[in-house]
Amino acid sequence: MRIAGDARGAGAGSPLWLRGGYRLLFGCGALWAVVVVALWVGALGGRWTLPIAMDPLAWHQHEMLFGYLGAVIGGFVSAAMPNWTGRPTVTGWRVAAVGGLWLAARLAILFSATVPPLVGAALDTLYLLVLLAYAAREIVASGNRNKPILIILFLFATACALDHAAMMGALADPAFGVHMGFALVLLLIALIGGRITPAFTRNWLMRQGSSEGMPILPNRFDMAVIGTTALALAAWVADPASSVAAGLLIVAGGLQAIRLVRWAGLKALSDPLVFVLHLSYAWLPVGLILLGCATLHPLLPVSSAVHALGAGAMGAMTLAVMTRATRGHTGRPLEADRATVLIYILVHAGALLRVIAPLLPFDYMRVIAAAGGLWAAAFLLFLLVYVPMAVRPAPGAGAA
Repeated sequence: MRIAGDARGAGAGSPLWLRGGYRLLFGCGALWAVVVVALWVGALGGRWTLPIAMDPLAWHQHEMLFGYLGAVIGGFVSAAMPNWTGRPTVTGWRVAAVGGLWLAARLAILFSATVPPLVGAALDTLYLLVLLAYAAREIVASGNRNKPILIILFLFATACALDHAAMMGALADPAFGVHMGFALVLLLIALIGGRITPAFTRNWLMRQGSSEGMPILPNRFDMAVIGTTALALAAWVADPASSVAAGLLIVAGGLQAIRLVRWAGLKALSDPLVFVLHLSYAWLPVGLILLGCATLHPLLPVSSAVHALGAGAMGAMTLAVMTRATRGHTGRPLEADRATVLIYILVHAGALLRVIAPLLPFDYMRVIAAAGGLWAAAFLLFLLVYVPMAVRPAPGAGAA
């Protein structure tokens, strides 16, 4: 699977920032990650009251999952689809319309104390359905093999709608939609991350002249691990307090750890752009095991496990993919400069601090604020460094 290499000349009549949805949506997702963390930490500390109709925690969870990650997923789909299918990149007013729909949903939900909540729910779900329709059209028209992605996108849109229903008091289990969406994103990481990480590592090692101890590319073992992970996450969504779900999560985490070891990540330690994929994926087995253990042992905080998967696996993997995809698609060298390495350090440091926060002998709120600051700083730095790459031609090259 490639996530680099736009078709040359695609959308030549459009502004550069509209030549591919990733150019717009990656920046939108990063910006929203910063905004949501800042607003949430301030609201949690009593500095301000959010203009929302729902519980602040429910808003925070929804916007991190369906807002920030919704934009990143949209950007990834727009970047990967032309490479998967060989079909032209979507450009121009269609990109602007999708970005506008995403933004309208974010604002409607943020100001839901004034805007009827049903408006935000409709806009939010519609954005995801548009992504689904685009991906379905491209995959079906090309006969591409990535049809399972369509199922996940459909279920993700369903989870979004269910979470809105829960926030409006129309669902018996208020956590079902967000748990379902959370599980689906983890499954996407297992699927997509589990394909690009060993593939990119293998390609890099071959360029270095290495021929021994190469990463093992996806095979039946990987399919079994993904199946076990899907089963464990489904059991957790159905009953988060179940000891059966907890056991399955621990088993899935162990299998994911074995899977990660098979990819020879330490051999790519000298290339941050490759190694960060391994480091980011490592949060998945760690988080699954922590979540299973926290379910079985009441002294282990569930919030730490959730943030290992959310701030860790999701946050770090999205930045790893966004930095690489932006460089590849805009004709920049696939090399991590100092700013990029700092982005990786900040996101992992913020995630780690958030995970261990309940265990530290310091004021909890200050630790939470520090963790959120580090994590958000990674996305802010992405905005400062990578958005200009997305909207300007590469030095010495024409626009892709």
